[in-house]
Amino acid sequence: MRSTRAITTATSQGPVASPQPKPALPVTPLWQVNVLRIGYLVVGVGLAIRKWPLLVTDHSWGLAEGTVVCMLVALSVLALLGLRHPLRMLPILLFEVAWKLTWLALIALPQWLNGTLDGATAAQVGDVLWVVVVLAVIPWRHVLTHYVTARGTSWRRDR
Repeated sequence: MRSTRAITTATSQGPVASPQPKPALPVTPLWQVNVLRIGYLVVGVGLAIRKWPLLVTDHSWGLAEGTVVCMLVALSVLALLGLRHPLRMLPILLFEVAWKLTWLALIALPQWLNGTLDGATAAQVGDVLWVVVVLAVIPWRHVLTHYVTARGTSWRRDR
């Protein structure tokens, strides 16, 4: 647990402890925020082109395919919102990276190593590899300082 350091100041009523200000988190440069927008554009527009037309066509999907289409349409809308709020919407791109790298590692790579990669999976690999664009534009220092090492939200209120 972290301890809260206090600065003691003297007043007419005696010493008073006041919390020391927290150090400011580093600011992500504007150029990097604008580059991040490219990632949102690739994800949002790419999914809009590929998935939105499916919403107005035949809906005779199976459970899994229908679920995936709806989730990816929602993801595209949130990615487009990331154009306006790039740092606030960063978890959307982190989700995109997480599921694609997981799929590549657990599905595509073993099939490729075993020589059993079929045409449909190989085509999916081509689509999933667009994740390199997203990996390249994410401000990883921001992710580290704001999501990994920053203090989390308390589970209870201190009295």
